[in-house]
Amino acid sequence: MQQIISLLLENKPGALMRVTGLIGQRGYNIESLTVARTLDATLSRMTIVVDVEAAIRAQVIKQMNKLINVLQATDVTEAPSVNREMVLLRVRAQQPSRTSILKEAEIFHARVVDSTMEGFALEVTGDPEKLDEFIDVMRSYGEIEVTRSGIVSMSLENKKLRLSPPVPTGVPQEEYALEEAE
Repeated sequence: MQQIISLLLENKPGALMRVTGLIGQRGYNIESLTVARTLDATLSRMTIVVDVEAAIRAQVIKQMNKLINVLQATDVTEAPSVNREMVLLRVRAQQPSRTSILKEAEIFHARVVDSTMEGFALEVTGDPEKLDEFIDVMRSYGEIEVTRSGIVSMSLENKKLRLSPPVPTGVPQEEYALEEAE
């Protein structure tokens, strides 16, 4: 079963490798992975779709939260969230079917990003099921080429992110713990 995980992590070299390494070591398959910098240049948001059994979902999240550089890992599989994916599709079609292709593209809210004598390049975003349907429809018009972005997810839960204050450098850990307790 697919699990959608949203991660907030430090934007540092090796952070992505740690996350994907953990998943690979456990024998889970990554279905899709998207990552980009947030408004804060020191942080990145990552969305991973992993093929795991439902019984071990919570364990996967706990393991992710223990990783260095991971500030927050959240399972958004069944939580209120918005999940979107983008597809770039090139369809080769003869002149008679070009009008039908454009009508179908309009129904799916696809946008023409390039047009040639051989066909069209289309861009469409939405939930993965809708995109699968769009691809199936376009396949009926001729030869197609497809590139998918992978899922991007945003939680709709009303939770605030609580981060621990950074440990000052140069201060022994014991002294920092005493200062924090006072």
